[in-house]
Amino acid sequence: MPSENGNGQESGLHHQLSAGQMAMVAVGGSIGTGLLLGSAAAIEIAGPAVILSYVLAGFICWTVTMAVGELSSAHPAAGSFGLYADLYLSPWAGFVSRTGYWISISASIGASLVASATYMRYWFPVVPALVWIAVFSLVLIVINLRSVGDYGRFEYWFAMVKLVTMVTFIVIGGMLLASGRVPAQYTAHGGFFPTGTLAPLLAMTFALYTFGGIEIVAITTGESRTAADIPRAVKLTFAILAIVYLGAIVVLVGVMPWNRVGVTESPFVTVFRTVGIPAASNLMSFVILTAALSGANANLYSASRMLFSLARRGWAPAPLGRLNAAGSPKLALVASSYGIVVAAVLEKWASKNAFVYILTAALFGLMLSWVVSLAAHISFRKRISSAQVAALPMRSPLGSWGSILGLTLVSAAILKTWWDSRVSLLSGVSTLLILTVAYWFLRVSNRASLANK
Repeated sequence: MPSENGNGQESGLHHQLSAGQMAMVAVGGSIGTGLLLGSAAAIEIAGPAVILSYVLAGFICWTVTMAVGELSSAHPAAGSFGLYADLYLSPWAGFVSRTGYWISISASIGASLVASATYMRYWFPVVPALVWIAVFSLVLIVINLRSVGDYGRFEYWFAMVKLVTMVTFIVIGGMLLASGRVPAQYTAHGGFFPTGTLAPLLAMTFALYTFGGIEIVAITTGESRTAADIPRAVKLTFAILAIVYLGAIVVLVGVMPWNRVGVTESPFVTVFRTVGIPAASNLMSFVILTAALSGANANLYSASRMLFSLARRGWAPAPLGRLNAAGSPKLALVASSYGIVVAAVLEKWASKNAFVYILTAALFGLMLSWVVSLAAHISFRKRISSAQVAALPMRSPLGSWGSILGLTLVSAAILKTWWDSRVSLLSGVSTLLILTVAYWFLRVSNRASLANK
């Protein structure tokens, strides 16, 4: 298995993940708070027209998937898009994308834990949320300290719970709508565009965050069992996410009036209760709890591997690039769990808006990984011959033009998010500036260190 820079840089990682496990780790990191809780906020903004938000987000995700799949099949590594930036853009792009993603994905762990604590109130209303955040955090850290094979098997079944539930939801909801047992709500309350024709664009932040996680499959390639597993994992990941997200959102706004959703309760719980499924609230609350914990588990995995990659490249302290006996980057894992502290602080001081605050702040790092992957893919295609393209294990049918279109759309989405949200603007711009300063400082420091040896 090729390493990150071809000289054994990540040779300590154990190659134990199958295509199915790689896909389910990515699915586990994607199907979580973004769909199960964030979809409510998106529906409130756009009404039934939120379907268009998810269609556009799905297309953008497809361009990213094809670019990432092609690059990861050529360069499987835990550094993924950071490596692609190093090779085909610049060291600055590699550092900023890795570090920005690590910051964001670690913060996303906090979003998942806040959601988990929220749903535990359903059964234990008197237990403080901070208690659940502490308990779940400990469990996730222990799981991630085990070998990647054990982790992969655990996350496979963890993610399978919510995947089966989502498919069941789509099938049942579709049958109810097709049979007429539940009247379709697509135009029942103010039409398909009840909040305006531009509303789907306003809801794009939540739709894109929902698809955030597709890039995790590239991170898992550093521990893939065989090179042949990579194209299968990439295609399987996108197929699962596209079917689940688009199917779920179409059924959701068809079955339930758009003006009855709220961020305090997942719309999926509301829907199952509306159609009269026995113990629907208990069932869906358990599934959503599982989904949130699975998302946090996958994000912790991704964050630790990204920090491990930074350390191996010399951009983070060398001890963070070491592995324990099980092959897990122990210190990188502990450092990446800072999102747990973010969750605890926000739950204490801003519990009402904690989820939305973390989501907004984390979105920029996720989108940055997409921008870098698309830009690197464009450069990659310019540098290789048609014969080399034909020899790739996975080839993007969109070519460089698909990545150019995807890059344009992702960049527009980022600018739109900045225009709509001062929090996003300040966090995004300040993050870029701080990381750029850190890059030049570390670059000078590394040169001085080498000169003194």
